[in-house]
Amino acid sequence: MTDPREQGYHRSIAPLLKTKTILRNKIHSTISKKAQAGNLEAMSSGLNYWTSKREGQVQLRMGKNPLENEPPVTVPDLIMSAATKYSHYLAIGSKYKKSWQVLTYIEYYEACRRAAKAFLKVGLERFHGVGIMGINSSEWVIASIGAIMAGGISVGILSSNSPKACQIIAETSEMDIFVVDNDRQLQKVNQIQGYLKHLKAIIQYREDIQEVQPNLYSWKGFLDLADGISDEKLDQIIDAQKPNQCCALVYNQGTTGNPKAIMLSHDNITWTTAATVQSLGYKCPPHGQEILVSYLPLCFAGIQILDVWVAISVAGTVYFPSLESGKWSGLPRVSGTGFLMELLREVQPTTFCGIPWVWDRMLDSLKTKHLDSTAFRRKIDRWAMRMGLSTNKRQMMGGIHQPLCFGLAKRLTFKPAKKFLGLNHCEQFLNVGMGLPRSTLDFFLSMNIPILELYGLSECTGLHTLSSLQAYRILSSGKALPKTHTKVEKENQDGVGNLCIWGRHVFMGYLRDKHSTERKVDNHGWLHTNDLGFLDFDKYLYVTGNTNDLIRLNSGEMVNPIPIEERVRTRIPLVRYAMLVGQDAPYLCALLTLKCQINPETGEAQGNLTSEAIACCRKLRSQSTWLSDVLYNRDPLVTQFIDQGIQDVNSEAPSVGAKIIKWVILDNDFSVDGGELGPMSKMNRSTVIKIYKEEIQKLYETSTS
Repeated sequence: MTDPREQGYHRSIAPLLKTKTILRNKIHSTISKKAQAGNLEAMSSGLNYWTSKREGQVQLRMGKNPLENEPPVTVPDLIMSAATKYSHYLAIGSKYKKSWQVLTYIEYYEACRRAAKAFLKVGLERFHGVGIMGINSSEWVIASIGAIMAGGISVGILSSNSPKACQIIAETSEMDIFVVDNDRQLQKVNQIQGYLKHLKAIIQYREDIQEVQPNLYSWKGFLDLADGISDEKLDQIIDAQKPNQCCALVYNQGTTGNPKAIMLSHDNITWTTAATVQSLGYKCPPHGQEILVSYLPLCFAGIQILDVWVAISVAGTVYFPSLESGKWSGLPRVSGTGFLMELLREVQPTTFCGIPWVWDRMLDSLKTKHLDSTAFRRKIDRWAMRMGLSTNKRQMMGGIHQPLCFGLAKRLTFKPAKKFLGLNHCEQFLNVGMGLPRSTLDFFLSMNIPILELYGLSECTGLHTLSSLQAYRILSSGKALPKTHTKVEKENQDGVGNLCIWGRHVFMGYLRDKHSTERKVDNHGWLHTNDLGFLDFDKYLYVTGNTNDLIRLNSGEMVNPIPIEERVRTRIPLVRYAMLVGQDAPYLCALLTLKCQINPETGEAQGNLTSEAIACCRKLRSQSTWLSDVLYNRDPLVTQFIDQGIQDVNSEAPSVGAKIIKWVILDNDFSVDGGELGPMSKMNRSTVIKIYKEEIQKLYETSTS
């Protein structure tokens, strides 16, 4: 197939309503005016660091010297700047069946303006929500930016949300408009629209509309409404927006109870974007152009910063997957690496963003390929990987010289591995969500693929610390964004304590929830994260857990499960996931899942073990190849191996209470589909406890001497 970057421009919107000259004149006057106004607003002593009102304004966390502060700008300023500077560079591309439809930056900007006008035509009110629920696509981001331009609030919604969850989100955001991708999502809205007093329109951007409704529009029909709104009216609305006002809502996903609406300001988004670009090594025209793929849910703040706003800031090209790729259902997960690796091989990204689930699948694929190769090939790969790991670790600590034969290792092993994954042009490899285990980081580092860990919450616009090729430590989440601060409170004897952060990326507050906002942000503007961690001597951040995950034994001892679970996964290479239980119990127990193969199309866990797990069994002289072969202690060799690994882990326990007394292998690997994992690979501990309630009860039925 032809490289999509070499295809002709797809003119989906014509004629363009703005020329490059008009844009250039407008952007200079607008940004200058808004920067001055924003600084005055930000420095006003009458504003607090937080608000719970949608129309509220906040004080920006700026330094005392105005010359050292980045001028605050709005989201429309950001995309207008890109359209001015990089008008004819490719901006976004969506795949429809086998055809790429792409927009240049000037077309991208104009498409957002048309969407903004259409939103105004159907009745979008100031600070009211536009909910977007569907798979990543050009329409998703155009709707989001268009909603902000029109003075509304962009609200990303997980595709897997229930109608009830959608109703709660729509009511709290006073949602005027729902944008959905297909009929399945439309039916959710239809179930609840009788309860939504603000709902004025629904737009469906994928699939043909199956049944006509008075307030339902196709994407084309919706954009056609733009002709009824003048440029002058839209410009007045854009010019009235201020950097310290709300423009987006992010809902904390996967938590118990009703989701909280996290208000992000224009400055939260544009400042965090600029700080991220400064921290990472992105290319920018005319020196080069970043190529990105967007497949992770855009309703997460960090993903949206990396896939949408950073891409705009550096004039990168973002490609979205086809709806038909890999029989993707549109759930907020990678449905398997089958469709993803095909997409990567086609568009050849220069920066790739993954989550632990994705890196696990890629690791499995590489190890399977390695085990299927000849003995001579495996020997070469092992030599290259030893050199890759040692060389990269030396460089991490400041070493600059590569061995003479490092180039040979690149040619024989590293380049073929990257090409196999579709990452042969990739220069930055990012991991978002939960941190990766040491074994995974070491494996990819040995393949000359340093995975850069990130850390952040939705409450700090998704990002707070970043690793980079110049600032990299194994197991660290990197260093804080420029001009932000991290402090550790209530440190224990190991220096681990509660993490607090401060900076212009800290959110405005929880919408209509003053009490929760006051608990999260103190009077000095510090965000209390509930995460546990420490800073080393060089200010690298290490996140070790979360206060909500601590296990209190009936003896009163508090145990952090994360480090123990990590040691289990490291010591027992058969184990994919380990989860400790023991709340209000006399001792700790471990729920274990073994490494099973994943259906590359659906993402579902299968019953057969991975090639790596089988190879591990063969070293033990075990003939097991299926999960069922080892369940219920059917394979004494595997049982003994795991038991020894648990004993090794216990030998490092800091106390008797931190030792694992019993363990059990579960009859299924964890997955997003099964509910054990969240959409960003985070373990849903409360869900796991509910699903495996019987297995846990059996662990505590008889006491252990």
